[in-house]
Amino acid sequence: MRLQNRALIAIVLAQFMATSLWFTPNAVMPGLMAAWSATTGEIGALTSAVQLGFILGTLLFALSGLADRWRASRIFLASALAGAMANGLFVLSDGPDAGMVWRFVTGLSLAGIYPVGMKLVASWAPERKGLALGWLVGMLTLGTAFPHLMRSLSLGWGWQPVVLASSVLAVLAGVMIAILGDGPGLPATGRFDWGGVLRAFRQPRFRAAALGYFGHMWELYAVWALAPLLVAHSLGQVAVDSPLVPAASFAFIAAGTLGCVLGGMLSRRIGSARVAFIALSVSGLMCLVWPWLAALPTWLSLSLLFIWGMAVIADSPQFSALAAEAAPGESVGSSLAIMNSIGFLLTVFSIQLTAGLWSELGTGVTWLLVIGPVLGLVSLMPLCRR
Repeated sequence: MRLQNRALIAIVLAQFMATSLWFTPNAVMPGLMAAWSATTGEIGALTSAVQLGFILGTLLFALSGLADRWRASRIFLASALAGAMANGLFVLSDGPDAGMVWRFVTGLSLAGIYPVGMKLVASWAPERKGLALGWLVGMLTLGTAFPHLMRSLSLGWGWQPVVLASSVLAVLAGVMIAILGDGPGLPATGRFDWGGVLRAFRQPRFRAAALGYFGHMWELYAVWALAPLLVAHSLGQVAVDSPLVPAASFAFIAAGTLGCVLGGMLSRRIGSARVAFIALSVSGLMCLVWPWLAALPTWLSLSLLFIWGMAVIADSPQFSALAAEAAPGESVGSSLAIMNSIGFLLTVFSIQLTAGLWSELGTGVTWLLVIGPVLGLVSLMPLCRR
């Protein structure tokens, strides 16, 4: 097997293991709500704390140029170890307030995992970014879904082992990347360039890709955060104390892995912009019609959730590929980091909005997400004409 292919396999596996840190509170939501007497809004705040930490971390990486000045593999290792520690300490929290502190630190750590992982891919396979990033984001999606699978298989263990399992995986991920090292395509420059990343937004193609990504992000993490609630609503009475909820939540989110991989393959034929346009159209349509579709027979509504899960993330690697191609070569890591930072800032508002209004609107909260895909599609149109 070629060295490049072995490197890509190592990176995508490490991304899967490290990003399992992201949504652990959502996967163990019933256990946390019972242990802390917490509401769905408070659990949503834990997710927002991760997002805020990630936003601050990516902003610092971007504006300092750190993501392009130090070896990406070393940043990934340090971030994975820090995230594993913070996630482990979350188990000791005695309520939402203490938990939010450790989730915020976990988010800071993820800033050195997700965008840095994208730079690692670009450094090892610069000519196959759309395909390779499809695999990478697919593994992020699988990592995000993995705690739901853990919970479905360990309902009698309590919520703590599920959280700690993610910490173990993150440590292993950091070690893998440290052994692999950086690729030859985008070497570190060894100097800082505060604010230099903002030059990327002067490029029309980068702006278009970034704006499309922002619309996509308004929807994505809110849908993932709501996964257990959407699934439980579809299952109805079957959902009560049933392992089907975490299992189906895993399938819903993990379906995005297939969507990312297929989208990456399709991008080799029709281009990243068109793949992103198709995926965003499907997921936007699901946001619009889901309040009516949720009342369908269980097997049909779950099948539609699987399709939604495929589409809702399939555009993400293609936006990253478009942005990486358009960004200045000396600041690819920083450009992706600033795009991530702004996009994840939007997720804080959409998560809080939908989680906070679920008790009043139920599945109708998906209507609040439609504006994201619409704005994203408008931004993508110039890129699809090329």
